[in-house]
Amino acid sequence: MEVMTPRGPALVQMDEATDPRLLLVLTHGSSGGVDAPDLLAVRDAALKAGAAVARVTQAFRVAGARAPGSAARQDEAWEIVLKELRTRWPGLPVVQGGRSNGARVACRTARAVGAAAVVALAFPLHPPGKPERSRADELRGAGVDVLVVNGDRDPFGVPDAEDAARLVVLPGEGHDLKKDPARVGEVVAEWIVHYA
Repeated sequence: MEVMTPRGPALVQMDEATDPRLLLVLTHGSSGGVDAPDLLAVRDAALKAGAAVARVTQAFRVAGARAPGSAARQDEAWEIVLKELRTRWPGLPVVQGGRSNGARVACRTARAVGAAAVVALAFPLHPPGKPERSRADELRGAGVDVLVVNGDRDPFGVPDAEDAARLVVLPGEGHDLKKDPARVGEVVAEWIVHYA
């Protein structure tokens, strides 16, 4: 499915559970795609838990850009995609999330799109080596419960537990969360069912 935004088309890949209880909308990081191992594992676990899952390739990636550009423009495009998804799946609670930059978008737009909760995978707390440039305000400002799943070896840092409804730190994992993606999926699936 293609959704037109001011930044060009975004692409949505849908996987539907039978009689879904909620809609989980996921997106990628700034230079990755929706086929990242952790996103696929979350999709698989969420489907088993009764969620319909939309994986969104944002317009900047469809256009071939490796960086998202302005946060305001990225958020505007995201909100248009979510409005379209809500139209197609009316009445379902929405949990939105993503990995890295996608987690930041999900936090920044949660209230605007009426999300019930946010899943933040590999939330990039700060640029590598620059802890003084914290992005914790984005977590705290989500306005809804946020699940953060980070690796303890993530060079982008690990948020503080008090900045999220739930923080899960996986030992031995880096920013890509690819050592044990099935575990990431399990953690997310166990958490999202409370918002159905």
